[in-house]
Amino acid sequence: MVEQTLTGKRAIVTGGASGIGEACARALAARGAKVTVADLDGAAAEALAAAIGGEAWQVDLSDTVALQDLELEADILVNNAGIQRISPIEDFDPEAFRLILRLMLESPFLLVRAVLPGMYQRGYGRIINISSVHGLRASAYKSAYVSAKHGLEGLSKVTALEGGAHGVTSNCINPGYVKTPLVEKQIADQARVHNLPEAEVVAKIMLTESAIKRLVEPHEVASLACWLAGEDAGMVTGASYTMDGGWSSR
Repeated sequence: MVEQTLTGKRAIVTGGASGIGEACARALAARGAKVTVADLDGAAAEALAAAIGGEAWQVDLSDTVALQDLELEADILVNNAGIQRISPIEDFDPEAFRLILRLMLESPFLLVRAVLPGMYQRGYGRIINISSVHGLRASAYKSAYVSAKHGLEGLSKVTALEGGAHGVTSNCINPGYVKTPLVEKQIADQARVHNLPEAEVVAKIMLTESAIKRLVEPHEVASLACWLAGEDAGMVTGASYTMDGGWSSR
């Protein structure tokens, strides 16, 4: 049985109905947290929330105007929601670029802004930003994603500096390619831009920089998120934890 280290804590996980978000929601709930599953897919959020004894929040996080006056109560915020677009810069749709920045950088800022007052009042808070190895390194054809993740790294560090005196930590988790629907959807796009068969994309593109030649499992990311959410990580803030099989060691 998993130790109930987060009993009494309230958590919000964005993009929480699938992939890394689902794994984080399940793992936090297993440790006793009351989890709000925030996702664009309301039905999937409701189903997962029912399974883990949490709550569902159907929300379009790209609609940042609707979020700017938001007030939220949470002890743990996991900024995970994201999408991907793969294209050379000269062909990159400007609106797709703006969408990714709104969803993956502006909305995390607004959510952090919404939870911080309550965290400061209680003297406890954990901001966990699901970044990427692409928050530390770049890859061709991912200008919007890399820009958003690099921005998220900066936001996380500023949050750490401002929150430290109030018992609030802020950290990034930086996985390589994770076995999720988001990554599976990339395979066809990667094959197209690199002129490769889809069957060769994982080995020749996704894992070429990693010393460990496999995809990251969602539960591995969730396990680190749970540690960062707990009391034992109280002195860990402003950090970026790589989980990339050695990619960023190069």
